[in-house]
Amino acid sequence: MRLVAAILALAAWGAAAATDPALALVDTIPLPGVKGRIDHFATDGRRIFIAALGNDTVEVLDLESGQHRSLSGFREPQGIASVADTHRIFVANGEGDRVDVLDAASLETIRRIERMPDADNARYLAADHAVAVGYGNGKLRFLDAASGEPLGGVPLPGHPESFQAESRGKRIFVNVPSARAVVVVDRAKRVEIARWPLAGASANYPMALDERHGRLFVGTRAPAKLLVYDIGAGREVGRVTIGRDVDDLFFDDERERVYAICGEGRIDVIAAGSPARYEVQASVSTAHGARTGLFVPERHRLYVAAPATGEAPARILVYATR
Repeated sequence: MRLVAAILALAAWGAAAATDPALALVDTIPLPGVKGRIDHFATDGRRIFIAALGNDTVEVLDLESGQHRSLSGFREPQGIASVADTHRIFVANGEGDRVDVLDAASLETIRRIERMPDADNARYLAADHAVAVGYGNGKLRFLDAASGEPLGGVPLPGHPESFQAESRGKRIFVNVPSARAVVVVDRAKRVEIARWPLAGASANYPMALDERHGRLFVGTRAPAKLLVYDIGAGREVGRVTIGRDVDDLFFDDERERVYAICGEGRIDVIAAGSPARYEVQASVSTAHGARTGLFVPERHRLYVAAPATGEAPARILVYATR
């Protein structure tokens, strides 16, 4: 089955190569038995961890061997953070109101952090040796990257969606859709320091950070736009129309472009080489409802989750960046 999928993917790559300069479908990895919505991903470099929210499982794909393992015992897993330094995997359970800490080798749960309602996005903050998790009606909580011990938190004006942290600074940028704003947090002082309103847009869910050029990319659904902020000035400097139902954004630093994964069934590739000009370079068809994924720059691959629909099984679409 995998061989047939690979042959079909390579055939699609040949057809796409002549017309699509940005992404080429090179593989399709089946997720047998996975039903319902698929949320966010994480990687430890060798494996990809997929939050199969509607299936109450975490799917693990070994990129070297091609092996697939399904982990059960979760309740609406939404966000995942992989911490290579401590050999830990953190899984935020939305319905379970908790964060599970897994041993990266055995993939066994070694701790659960309770009383975290609607635990959502999770990010590893290497400089702080901590994992940040957005949850509840408005809070970021910091957890020790080894033990999972709580390290305090920051109140927010509403439930946080995607957030990104500076590696050379102390700021975290947080999408708060109910506030129709990007909230800027000082993670050292644990306080809000700024709030950037969305002009004529709302439903800001995904986010990507280009720290080198001082740019923050924010995806909105109403209307479907990519907003670009200057993080030094704290103001919008560009916007472009993208596909509907965007839920993940990734910045490709090498190629200076943004990948917007849109649930209507396409990936928009936005040229971002100049701070003053942004435009959709290409739109690549995926599958209806495919709106989350993971960009792994070291492998030059963009992985996109296509949920099971009708007779089509759940699968991961693998695109090579070009």
